[in-house]
Amino acid sequence: MPSTGSSLSNLVTLFASRAAQYDHSGTLAQDNLQDLKKAGLLALTVAPQYGGDGKTLRDILPLLETLAQGDPSTTLILAMQCLHHHSIATAHHWPEEVRKMVSVAAVQDGALLNALRVEPELGTPSRGGIPATRVQYHNGQWVLNGCKIYSTGSTALRWGIVWAATQEAEPRLGHVLVPLNAPGVRIDPTWNQMGMRATASHTIYFDNVVIPESFLVDLRTPEGWKNSGTDIIMWHALCIASLYNGVALAAKDWLVSFLHTRKPANLGASLATLPRFHTLMGEIQSLLSTNQAVMAEWLTHYENGTATPTTANLAKYIVTENAIASVQKGVAAIGNPALSRDNPLERHLRNVLCARIHTPQADTALAAAGKAALGVV
Repeated sequence: MPSTGSSLSNLVTLFASRAAQYDHSGTLAQDNLQDLKKAGLLALTVAPQYGGDGKTLRDILPLLETLAQGDPSTTLILAMQCLHHHSIATAHHWPEEVRKMVSVAAVQDGALLNALRVEPELGTPSRGGIPATRVQYHNGQWVLNGCKIYSTGSTALRWGIVWAATQEAEPRLGHVLVPLNAPGVRIDPTWNQMGMRATASHTIYFDNVVIPESFLVDLRTPEGWKNSGTDIIMWHALCIASLYNGVALAAKDWLVSFLHTRKPANLGASLATLPRFHTLMGEIQSLLSTNQAVMAEWLTHYENGTATPTTANLAKYIVTENAIASVQKGVAAIGNPALSRDNPLERHLRNVLCARIHTPQADTALAAAGKAALGVV
């Protein structure tokens, strides 16, 4: 982990200098990932017994917020690395030799992994359902077949933690560790979204991929998954919130610079001198200050053991909606320059809007919070 604020600031500056290029091409920023590796940031949450840093959520959130101000696509890949290695470090079901293997690889090689969960037919597993991706015992070996979409970091990942079901009379569900260089794995470059374009969130196909039995790391009955995974749900919600708050902070910083440098001839002074822009910046600052307060309060509850997935998901909703609103206010206020591809504000707008597609979506977060407020089970 960078030992000084200046080294982290240097990474942000470097990422920002490349962001437009990768946004335009829609390709993954391998040089950014190499910079993260050199800075020691790819094993932050790996357990210390394997050489990792064992960092906490309080450590991770400000780092993600800061790096996202340079390039949120790269930062999303890092966020997934952090939260899933935390989950692996604390999981009871993973075989110890497999846990050690992926942990040491992250420390020594900067090897990346991510959970691969979403399917074309199923959608997000958070809304229920049995995955069509199946693992079957056939001719003395386990074989995986299926497809996953929105696989963030796909072309840079060494492993995918695939959400699958067994081909049994009573299917078990869970996590299958898949080396993504294995025969039968194919990545189809389908990711062509409006925002977060450099995440390489492509489609991955599994065609008779042979899986060692020890890589069936966590298979349970559907009942066995009830009320489990609460910690990773909370990590995910707050990591996503921090990342997109970073996008909003980058947009604010650009807007401040623009208002100071833009000097219309009829005004004879910068736009920053106008009262309407004072009010605008006050509105933006109020949204972003609220975000800081929400995340700080939630972290306190998390560390006290009183946080829940419902409160985490509501925090994600509040923070990301405030982030979106703050960027939209800036865009609306300055007109055409805000939507010029020569300026980063339009990229920040496209990126921050992607906050809404991450689990949980608004309806899920709000319905759970409403039930909790009403005492409805």
